[in-house]
Amino acid sequence: MPGGRLTQQERQQIALGLADGLAYAEIARRLERPTSTITREVMRNGGPTAYRADLAHRATERRAHRRKQAAPRGPQAPPQAYGRDAEAVREYEETLTTVFMQSGMTKMTARVMAGLTISDTGSLTASELVQRLQVSPASISKAIAFLESQEFVRRERDERRRERYVVDDDVMYQSMMASARAVAQVAETARQGVGVLGSGTPAATRLESMARFLDFVGESTARAAEQARAVLYTKPETPAGGAAEPGPAR
Repeated sequence: MPGGRLTQQERQQIALGLADGLAYAEIARRLERPTSTITREVMRNGGPTAYRADLAHRATERRAHRRKQAAPRGPQAPPQAYGRDAEAVREYEETLTTVFMQSGMTKMTARVMAGLTISDTGSLTASELVQRLQVSPASISKAIAFLESQEFVRRERDERRRERYVVDDDVMYQSMMASARAVAQVAETARQGVGVLGSGTPAATRLESMARFLDFVGESTARAAEQARAVLYTKPETPAGGAAEPGPAR
């Protein structure tokens, strides 16, 4: 499987594949590239409906040029924690950002979420995010507001009284429960519409069907999240003898 950056010819093949309605995986197979490479390429250059090979190629060259100018040289380059490969970390952060974008986040929100997620502390200040992402404080504030509304992050004050944005270890549990509550609210609103539109009418029947479906999905989501949390996050109990019984690995 070829590596390195995508060529202009490969980008043209991606554009043709998108125009033909091919899935990312099929385009990747034809180019002998990882699917994540194609997904990231398309999502960072306008998405499947606005992707242009020539514009994408020029944008990539500009980004590479900016990174080259901004990158510290020689011994000044900051070392990566735990001996990590800096380029591999950067590529993974871009991939994670793309996946978050596919889930419905805006690009800036996805970048903030990815940055917080891969930080070892699981928390960053606004100034740290501004420096890390090279964006304005207003952009960070807007992204954090959305992430808070979805319960992906929370705020806390550190010892220097700085506000930090935190991604907890059970961030997915918190987010799934928030999603279940949102689904339940839509279901309840749909049920209210049945009385307004008249029980038995086509529109009311549609809303009633929506409510039943969403009730099932919301309840199942909440139940599954609770069960997963109990299994994955419950610490092993210590019996009277003092030795801890084996418990589920985290």
